[in-house]
Amino acid sequence: VSMIELLDHCSEEVASQIHGVLQRAYKVEAELVKAKDFPPLGRSAAQIRLAERSFLGRRIGSKLAAVAEYTLNGSHLGIDSLAVHPRFFRRGLATEILRSLLDRYDWRTADVETAAKNYPAIALYSKFGFSESKRWKTDEGIEKVQLACGRNP
Repeated sequence: VSMIELLDHCSEEVASQIHGVLQRAYKVEAELVKAKDFPPLGRSAAQIRLAERSFLGRRIGSKLAAVAEYTLNGSHLGIDSLAVHPRFFRRGLATEILRSLLDRYDWRTADVETAAKNYPAIALYSKFGFSESKRWKTDEGIEKVQLACGRNP
């Protein structure tokens, strides 16, 4: 039985839990890519509650350990974020939640963006058939990549 669940991010309590996971994971990513200004760290729990996206979560006990934020637009799956609380790193949770997300829907194309120096994320997505489709620098000077994947009907 998979412990992956659709999260009700409109609930204040759940939005706060999602926010906690994202904040801790993004602090690690900001250090990894040596970013002084890392925009995802500015996002509030209130903004998460209002997000017009969906969230999958993986709990360990009662603790939210990993989160995927995404949109499904027709046959396109846009992965907005996939984060694991640092306390639960190296347990395969990112692989588990990404596999669950990709298996859950009937999509034809998918994409995700990450920092070019976020090698763990790039390695994870590569295992699932994603490859670099675009590269650019943000206003904050962070080099980013878009990874894309397609599957046949």
